[in-house]
Amino acid sequence: MSDPVAYLITFRTYGTWLHGDARGSVDRDHNDYGTPLLAPNPGVERAQTTSLRREPVAFSESRRTVVADAVRDVCTFRGWTLWALNVRGNHVHAVVGAPQPPEQVMQAFKSNATRVLRERGLEGRGARIWSRHGSTRYLWKEHELREGCRYVAESQGTDMGGEL
Repeated sequence: MSDPVAYLITFRTYGTWLHGDARGSVDRDHNDYGTPLLAPNPGVERAQTTSLRREPVAFSESRRTVVADAVRDVCTFRGWTLWALNVRGNHVHAVVGAPQPPEQVMQAFKSNATRVLRERGLEGRGARIWSRHGSTRYLWKEHELREGCRYVAESQGTDMGGEL
């Protein structure tokens, strides 16, 4: 099989989409592409909410800008192609071409963004910023790349001050 053209990577901020949520969720045992999500469960969501170690993380415009710049810097430094990027109030979407597995790419994005947020005093040392893992979709064909870029650029709801 050939290498993918790119990856569509999505990751959320801490505490903003918990198991039991009305939108459904995935866990380690229920995360295969195309399989049903875990069903909404208000009791599970309440239990998840009470177990949070801090308030859910929501990004202001300044934090969104820092995260976007940090993602771009990783791509430039590593020679990856950033096709599309949209940093929202509680999640990040990126379409990126890279020779590494998408999990490594996502980890590099999270690590660099965390470091820069802390260096600029926008997050405290040791504060958890990101949820565990995220979504990593392989884009195998050019039309999938175009659709992924369109999704990131145009399908994220109300504009939050322009694509970052």
